[in-house]
Amino acid sequence: MLVALIVACEIAFWVLLAAGLALRHLARKPGLGAAVLLCEPLLEVALLAVTTLDLKNGGEPGWTHGLAALYIGYTVGYGHYTVTWLDRHAAHRFGGGPRPPGPAYGKARAVHEWKLWVRTLVAAAVAVGLLQAAIWYAGDAADTGGLRNWQFAALRVLAIQAVIAATYSIWPRKAPAAPAPAAPAPAHERPSGGAPPREVAENR
Repeated sequence: MLVALIVACEIAFWVLLAAGLALRHLARKPGLGAAVLLCEPLLEVALLAVTTLDLKNGGEPGWTHGLAALYIGYTVGYGHYTVTWLDRHAAHRFGGGPRPPGPAYGKARAVHEWKLWVRTLVAAAVAVGLLQAAIWYAGDAADTGGLRNWQFAALRVLAIQAVIAATYSIWPRKAPAAPAPAAPAPAHERPSGGAPPREVAENR
């Protein structure tokens, strides 16, 4: 049941996102579009409530509960960022807004990668916290090894992204070199014909 609910929440997330952006930038109803986008957090609240009820009703803690915790953590850490990023691109594509900046280089790119790591930190903290609450709620009698494995998985992702961000700080990404201006063609290769030189025209 939880797997089906997670899939339904993911589908509903993108459906609400597409509907909100369409209302904002195609139908020119920014207020209504914003109201639709604000419904996104209700999906995570519903998933959290169902997961809690499943454990309360005697459900055995398993990988589905861990997946639900990671999904909620991801949406907390990256949900607003994803909506904002897509909204800027939709505003540029359909509303004539400014073009969103492309990938940065050097120090700016390193800062961007560390900001993403902070979002992953928030996501991991939420997921690990929810999993720990589930472990405490289940008690010592329940098999919570699967939930602890999900906690370690969240921490591994956090560590991997820290390594990726560190590489951008140690080896900054350089901007591509600007193309060199084309050299003028030699005189003997210039096209002939056309108007005669000024000196010849004046002697005629």
